Amino acid sequence: MCGIKTIVTTVGRPNQHSFELAEKACKALELPFIERKKKSLQKIAEEHHANLIVAGKLSYEYLPFESEEPFFFHPSSAAFRLKRIARGEHEPFLDVAKLQKGDTFLDCTLGLGSDSIVAAYAVGDIGLVIGCEGNPNVAFIVREGLRSYDRAQLPLLSCMDHIQVVSSLAIDYLKQQQDNAFDVVYMDPMFEETIEESKNFSPLRVAGLQNSLTDEWVEEAKRVAKKRVVLKAHFRSPLFDQYHFKRDIRYNAKFHYGVIEL
Repeated sequence: MCGIKTIVTTVGRPNQHSFELAEKACKALELPFIERKKKSLQKIAEEHHANLIVAGKLSYEYLPFESEEPFFFHPSSAAFRLKRIARGEHEPFLDVAKLQKGDTFLDCTLGLGSDSIVAAYAVGDIGLVIGCEGNPNVAFIVREGLRSYDRAQLPLLSCMDHIQVVSSLAIDYLKQQQDNAFDVVYMDPMFEETIEESKNFSPLRVAGLQNSLTDEWVEEAKRVAKKRVVLKAHFRSPLFDQYHFKRDIRYNAKFHYGVIEL
């Protein structure tokens, strides 16, 4: 959240690993550490007028100032989508993106990374998946979550290891890339219209940066993409027609995909 500082603290009953995680967050993001001292997270946030990164016993949570729900990493829909893909079932995102083993994929709107996880599975070990996240706190939480999430019962999620998280606005990152740098460039401006059923994204709607698609963003994406640019948006979105995406209509689905072939 712009204009509001961020501090690091721990859960109420931290162990040694909690303090190690807190130190790691402080170093990575150059943030101060505040001892918990039995205070509630809300009290600490109010006293310091700050967002909080909370180091737990195994992982992190991010509590934006005045938010009631913390943001934490979980693979969201990626887990069951990967199971369906492994069974040879239909996956609309891959049908449109047409990713092949060894492809390079840029996710301009990483969020929780569910689509990037599916992309990483599709491109395999020899491919490359990079996800941009404009909020450095969210980028840190997702980066660490991708590395440390317990996938003992979900071996398909091992592909998460191959995702690189970049803390940058998408447009800034795109401008730094050469022409045709990625096979596929993907954009999901998920804040364009709220879907009530998507409750698992509520904390991200507070924590994430809400940037709208622009002419410059689309043109840079087309320059950087070698094969195609893919858009995910609400089925009522004007973006498909505005930017000439060929829409993949999915009846009874809240979101549609669009593609620009290059």
